[in-house]
Amino acid sequence: MRESTIAVTRRQTLAGLAGTSAIALLPACAARTAAPATAAAPASLAGLDPDAALDKVAYRMLAHEPGRATGLGVDTGEYAAWRSTFGQPGEAGREAYAATLKELVAEVRAYPREGLTSDQQIGFEVVETAFTSALEGMAQPYGDVAVGSWRNAPYVVIQNVGGYIDLPRFFGSGQPLKTNEDIGPYMDRLAEVPAILDGELQRIREARGEGLVPPAFLLDKAIAQMEASIGAAKESYAGPLEGSGIAGADKAAAQAERIAASGIVPALERQLAELKVQRAAAKDAAGMWAQPGGEAYYDWAIRASTTTRMTPDEIHRQGLDELRTLHGRMDPILREIGYTKGSVGERMRALAEDPRYKFAEGDPGRAEIFAFINERVAWIKSQMPRAFNRLVDPPLEVRRLPLTEEPGAPGAYGGAGSKDGSIPGRFWINLRTTDLHRKYDLADLTFHESIPGHVWEGEFSNRLPLIRSILAFNAFSEGWALYAEQIADELGAYDEFKVGRLGYLQSLAFRACRLVVDTGLHSKRWTREQGRQFFVEENGSQVEEVASEVDRYCSWPGQACGYKIGHSEIVRQRARAQAELGAKYDFKAFNTAVVLGGNAPLSVMANTVGRYIAQAKA
Repeated sequence: MRESTIAVTRRQTLAGLAGTSAIALLPACAARTAAPATAAAPASLAGLDPDAALDKVAYRMLAHEPGRATGLGVDTGEYAAWRSTFGQPGEAGREAYAATLKELVAEVRAYPREGLTSDQQIGFEVVETAFTSALEGMAQPYGDVAVGSWRNAPYVVIQNVGGYIDLPRFFGSGQPLKTNEDIGPYMDRLAEVPAILDGELQRIREARGEGLVPPAFLLDKAIAQMEASIGAAKESYAGPLEGSGIAGADKAAAQAERIAASGIVPALERQLAELKVQRAAAKDAAGMWAQPGGEAYYDWAIRASTTTRMTPDEIHRQGLDELRTLHGRMDPILREIGYTKGSVGERMRALAEDPRYKFAEGDPGRAEIFAFINERVAWIKSQMPRAFNRLVDPPLEVRRLPLTEEPGAPGAYGGAGSKDGSIPGRFWINLRTTDLHRKYDLADLTFHESIPGHVWEGEFSNRLPLIRSILAFNAFSEGWALYAEQIADELGAYDEFKVGRLGYLQSLAFRACRLVVDTGLHSKRWTREQGRQFFVEENGSQVEEVASEVDRYCSWPGQACGYKIGHSEIVRQRARAQAELGAKYDFKAFNTAVVLGGNAPLSVMANTVGRYIAQAKA
């Protein structure tokens, strides 16, 4: 998920998209009595063969996240009833989920490892790492934990977190609505929405009682967005039915409108009232250092995001070092095109004002942006045989973010489609203003979110065993997407457009800035304005872009650190392979080995490279 201002993506991450579904992050416990007992009943891994044991882990996990099962396309057969429920919301669901994860960690650790294939060994390592990290997060006194995904948030409802954002997107693009048989599950899940929202309300009230109140500026955004969500409730929940063209959907749409008016809107209004209570008590301190237990929370959050043991100080220093190196690469290009005076940041700000690189305002500019993205997608698809020994052809949609989501969202995010292929990969673009994007930086954004970035990598993950398709690690996901930008550059994306290479390098430098700003906010007590000014002054970032960017770091502590840490480690492992293999090193083989190894902690990815090196030497 590129969030230059996404994802989340994360992002990563997307509602209804494999393993990164935003709705998957809603607290839930085992599917209720509607689901078959065989689907939700725990079963020991002991005695199962390795592949069956890993599949059992996946389904025991998904029993707590039926929405994620839908996004993966695996709510079929004996699990078909999962399509009609989100599970139990609130703290009870969180506690039940934690209990299952604890059981699974113990069983995975006890599972005999003798005779396992390399892929099976990785599967057990990935499960243990992901679930152990999630349990550490759940032991924190507040917040939501993304189990095997990218979005960990101390605030259950805020400008980019909460059912008021996730649920409309899920019903609009994730919940199947193709035949008459899909109407019943749609309505069953819709009826659960008020309880989900009230479960969140309970948790944010309890957090306030413990002293956790989000920064005032985040609450201002969340309040405005929730008011917009209330106003759009009819369209959000009845609209998908009205637009489905399914026989009988008109009657269901009328019922959905009544549910929205009598159940969902009142639940949103209760949340809105609580946010206003919190706003009256809120302060402007941006970082977790100002929250009760905030330093411990942040230490966990950066470990979860980077899959390393790096400290905030180490990450901060790495960001500063990498920023200097990248600016050293940008300076000669700027001089060559006539920008010779001032710092790199000052010259990039001047470049951003050059009308040659701006899109038109309003809908004409939005049309330009879509045409630009589609052209770049077509080009990069044609180049993939030069970069990989194994190819995929992922279905891909480029879509504008929902209007109610755009004010608090990043510039874009993307992710793969469902495991069964019924839901395409999607590249969501924020077009609240065309000024978010420039002609010299939109290409690398496209490569990051789609091909060979998130959508491409996710298509490979979808072909792995189910549990590997589910579990994603922020540092690998985002590190790969940045490496995808590098691949595009190495394939010649900017050979005829040097300003485009500046946009690509600025993109990498932007991620280096993230290391500095995220740790600055949460560990070094920077203000929100200090974070914004660092981007603008040091890297020439646009004010409009970084305004929501820095706010995102405040609500997703640590997530922004995964990007550059992951990219730098992939590049380091490539240098290792080149050094050890010499003439036997192969660009296509390396890329293929890493993407086939699947989404994993960085240490596991390094082991994948080690196996590639050993095989290439043989």
